[in-house]
Amino acid sequence: MAGGGDLGRAEGGRGVTAVPPLLLASSSPQRRAILEQLGLPFDVVAPDYVEHDPPDADAERLVRRHAQGKARSVLDAAAGRPVVGVDTTVVLAGRVYAKAADADEAAQTLRGLSGKTHAVVSGVCLATPEWEVVEAAATRVTFRELAESDVAAYVASGEWKGRAGAYAIQGRGAALVERVEGDYLNVVGLPVSLLVRLLAVHLPGAYGYGATPPAG
Repeated sequence: MAGGGDLGRAEGGRGVTAVPPLLLASSSPQRRAILEQLGLPFDVVAPDYVEHDPPDADAERLVRRHAQGKARSVLDAAAGRPVVGVDTTVVLAGRVYAKAADADEAAQTLRGLSGKTHAVVSGVCLATPEWEVVEAAATRVTFRELAESDVAAYVASGEWKGRAGAYAIQGRGAALVERVEGDYLNVVGLPVSLLVRLLAVHLPGAYGYGATPPAG
């Protein structure tokens, strides 16, 4: 678990104090930063879940399954709080580009994405002990044509490590991108528009989104 061997607490500025913090089943600093940006109260715990990403998998089914697996793996630690599980991958022409194993694979991935439009696909699972909902969202990202020197320089930076598609759009990877169509924060690691909709529909008013439940 994050935070001194226990649940790591992070509170935002939306003024939501009457509800328990969400439990984010993720070790991603990007996802934590996005929830902080939204001002949502949340705790963090690393999921006890092993991902397997076959390159020929259906991307949407894959991220849904991983998001669900991550959320379910920490549900017992949630003490009744809503759990959020998230998984993100990159897909182009039916091939899944997950996290590169080494620098050579990262370079191959970037060459494959060069000059093309790929999809960043994320699954989100919102779960409680009583119910769960799993949905997916996609953002289209177009890379500019990359010279071999571009690929070499980016790989040498090391920023590709641990990143689906071997790049981080919020860092130096922004220079690889020509165009983004859809939710930019999904490319960073958390599809905010999808998460907000799930909170608004399934926990209306509780975290500041959707109709406020009537008093009493």
